[in-house]
Amino acid sequence: MIERKAIFAGHWYSHNKDDLKRDLERHFKNDTFGPGALPKCQNKESRTIIGGVSPHAGYAYSGPCAAYTYFNLFKERIPDTIIILGTHHHYYSKVGLMQKGVWKTPLGNLEIDHELAELILDNAKIITEDTSAFINYQEHNIEIQLPFIKFCAGENNVKILPIKITNHINRNEMETISNEISTVINGIDKDIILVASSDMSHYDIINESQMKTLKEIDLTVIDQFLTFKPENILNPENVVSKEVYDQFRADQRGPSICGRQTIATLVSIGKNMNAKESKLLKYYASKDISPGGGTWTVGYFSGIIIR
Repeated sequence: MIERKAIFAGHWYSHNKDDLKRDLERHFKNDTFGPGALPKCQNKESRTIIGGVSPHAGYAYSGPCAAYTYFNLFKERIPDTIIILGTHHHYYSKVGLMQKGVWKTPLGNLEIDHELAELILDNAKIITEDTSAFINYQEHNIEIQLPFIKFCAGENNVKILPIKITNHINRNEMETISNEISTVINGIDKDIILVASSDMSHYDIINESQMKTLKEIDLTVIDQFLTFKPENILNPENVVSKEVYDQFRADQRGPSICGRQTIATLVSIGKNMNAKESKLLKYYASKDISPGGGTWTVGYFSGIIIR
């Protein structure tokens, strides 16, 4: 059995099971930055929420925002499988899927849904099996989602399917992989939801004007999420002018949303699945929740897509 270890436990979140549970409870109960309550399943017969966007920073920063996403994803019913659309913070040229194995967390293991993986791979033109992309690279953006999934699932056997999407993907490729994924979801008798793992803009912020600009950029992109325009999420320069980006340091003058390809793919899948509505649940920046420290500032966004 292939195991992917919890590499970032003890760094980005607690490696101790009891401490991690307490931290997650605190993030859910946070009524300023989080949902203000622990997750509670309504055990409905059907689901309206297709998926959501969840940040992937250290829990002290993005934990309450991520809690908002999972509070809603698990509200209607416990899913069978969660497809996690991940990015890569270093160079990666593929759209890779991990076909089988388990991912370890301090709260217990999460098994990969190999049946779903095989169905996607059977007819995929772009998505390939690439276990090495998950085992050999010390990449946090998918791992950081897993304790939230395990916490919300409780004793239920929820499976995962990690898919890593290159940040060099173009619109046509994005639409192709969206079709490959949504076709299988629509044709299988399983309750499947999706999570797009992404933080928002990253910039060195030295004054209030730059902070305002960072948030304006993020909210402009979030508007594209709300109006189902994945092409503008993938390429924010379509809706954010060069003059806006030029307000930052010379080497940071451009789009810096690290997982915009995962958000765009989620929105594209939502359109294929006849989604009717998107909602912004929460948005804040790292300096809102942690005002001290240096100038490096990151935005965090929680949103869901609904049939």
